[in-house]
Amino acid sequence: MESLYLLIPVALVFCVIVIRLLIWAIDSGQYEDLDKEASRILMDEEQNHRKKEDADDR
Repeated sequence: MESLYLLIPVALVFCVIVIRLLIWAIDSGQYEDLDKEASRILMDEEQNHRKKEDADDR
């Protein structure tokens, strides 16, 4: 029973920290474009190099 006096406040503080981090991540745009990173792995490396070379030529 005595351990609950310590564990309950620790758990509540932990929950508050997790909720604040989640709200910060949402507000800062961490979850705005999930499809870009999912499709980036499928893109060909040559296309990426060509785009960089074209941008450097300008």
